[in-house]
Amino acid sequence: MSGTSPGLQPPADAVKPVRHPDAPAPGEPLGAHYGQCFGCGGEQPHGLHLEARAGEGVSITAEFTVRPAHQGAPGLAHGGVLATALDETLGSLNWLLRTIAVTGRLETDFLRPVPVDTTLYLEAEVTAVAGRKIYSTATGRIGGPDGPVAVRANALFIEVKVEHFVNHGREEEIRAAMDDPDQLRRARAFEVNP
Repeated sequence: MSGTSPGLQPPADAVKPVRHPDAPAPGEPLGAHYGQCFGCGGEQPHGLHLEARAGEGVSITAEFTVRPAHQGAPGLAHGGVLATALDETLGSLNWLLRTIAVTGRLETDFLRPVPVDTTLYLEAEVTAVAGRKIYSTATGRIGGPDGPVAVRANALFIEVKVEHFVNHGREEEIRAAMDDPDQLRRARAFEVNP
């Protein structure tokens, strides 16, 4: 990535990420972490409906199709929507670590326009872990894994406790998520986003 800021470079004592033994198997869909999430939630009519799958090691692949509601310039995806797709994909990596983390920094390069009705194929991996800091990278390609690179990003996620969401979220949504009898869905609701 061009111009990666020093804050996105792992320190010398960073370690290689370790996939959690209970992480989904390679190829397994990750599903939405929260139904109302703009990135992956199925309950958001204009959301991205991003679909992610576990990869090898601490990596994932994901896809979303740019719809008319996602455009900025006529017929082209809005840059903020593309950054959201990268952030959602990078954040989903934390599920493979079984770590609750929020985006601390996201640096994005936009390399080519992404037309409406195009499917963006994303690949992401965790590159290093240093204490509570999780370093990761992602690439988005037009049309499939061999398509031209349209966007890429480096990110820093910070591990947090579930209290981060309880203290800062809207009470009725937090309560509904905490009261969900499905333990897996309850845990996933709090996995990403500041």
